[in-house]
Amino acid sequence: MRIAVVGTGYVGLVTGSCFADLGNVVTCVDVDHKKIQELKKGKVPIFEPGLEETIRRNRNKRLFFTTDLGKAVQTSDLIFIAVNTPQGKNGEVDVTNVMAVAKGIAKSINRYKIIINKSTVPIGMGDIVTQILIKQGPKDVSFDVVSNPEFLREGSAVNDLLRPERIVIGATRRSAAQKVAEIYKPLHSPILITDLKSAEMIKYASNAFLAMKISYINEIANLCDKVGADIVQVTKGMSYDSRIGSQFFNSGLGFGGSCFPKDVAALVQIGKVNHSPFRILPEVLAINQNQRKLFLEKVSQAVGNLWGKTLAIWGLSFKPNTDDMRQAPSLTILPVLLAKGAKLKAYDPAAMGKAKALIKKVKYCRNPYEAAQGAEAVLVLTDWNEFKQVDFQKLKTIVKQPILVDGRNMYDPQEMAEKGFAYHGMGRGEVSQF
Repeated sequence: MRIAVVGTGYVGLVTGSCFADLGNVVTCVDVDHKKIQELKKGKVPIFEPGLEETIRRNRNKRLFFTTDLGKAVQTSDLIFIAVNTPQGKNGEVDVTNVMAVAKGIAKSINRYKIIINKSTVPIGMGDIVTQILIKQGPKDVSFDVVSNPEFLREGSAVNDLLRPERIVIGATRRSAAQKVAEIYKPLHSPILITDLKSAEMIKYASNAFLAMKISYINEIANLCDKVGADIVQVTKGMSYDSRIGSQFFNSGLGFGGSCFPKDVAALVQIGKVNHSPFRILPEVLAINQNQRKLFLEKVSQAVGNLWGKTLAIWGLSFKPNTDDMRQAPSLTILPVLLAKGAKLKAYDPAAMGKAKALIKKVKYCRNPYEAAQGAEAVLVLTDWNEFKQVDFQKLKTIVKQPILVDGRNMYDPQEMAEKGFAYHGMGRGEVSQF
């Protein structure tokens, strides 16, 4: 098929490059001229495992990049809208970009098209896009608007698109949904066809549930700290129950990124507007923010007065295998540490380029050992695999004090005690002493 993907962020680039990999001819569109020029040269603006290789395989063969929305619309059969939908002042979704694309499509549409909302949009956005096309598009050209929410996890987005657990397609006419489903047939994954609004709701309901699961286990972790239980053992015991499972069940600093915080806040706002207010979801957000405060308290308890103390920061991105800094715990934690007079040395395998523009007065280092040199404590904010392979014998010789404050529960408290470290985790019960 001939496909246009409007928007070259995480979702747009992964969607476009993977559809090209499946044999379709794909044109990715963006208003950012500089980004498009870089993509034409094969330079990928984001860190996402497998994405650069996928783009390289298909670039100038089945995958093309342009700023010309009109031409991309006219030469494509399917048009995916994958632009950013940021959070507004009151938690509502800002759909300005989606509406701008819909108006651009209306100006250029020349024959039957299927317009697919891939962006996360409020329930009812499919109807709004439809009305824009009816009012501003030519009267003699027909179209269908479809909702096809994405379920991509940063750090495994390429794999998630090519090996999805389910594909949701919402449409007014089943024939349009079935046409979109043809793209996904080579993946041999379950395809659920629904109405437009149900598809839009599935996205929000799924993300809010996963966020709730994270906040729930963090509440249990906080109680474990008080009663002396170990949240890692508690979680393991719970996860064997097939009704509960182990995914999105890690205690620590909570969730971040571009999806969970924004989508939960948006669903809360949608509930208010429709006179069906949520009681659980506002607490999910509050618990998530409180995890950062609890971590800072642990740092103060472990190190004492932070003024003039050197602290090593391991990890800056909101999760491993991505350079995304959006809603990362580091953006909350590091400014507070700096305000308390701490000197910070940080290392992240992928996100330091973006972090430097967001967090000043931090020394950014080449590896975790350089960051730990002379540190009063090592603080783990992101659970990169690289940190699992640390030589703790070497680490102990270069730190000023062997104190480890683990915001991601990467390490075993007993093992750390045996290696001579004072270990402070999130919900790990008794703190080991060195």
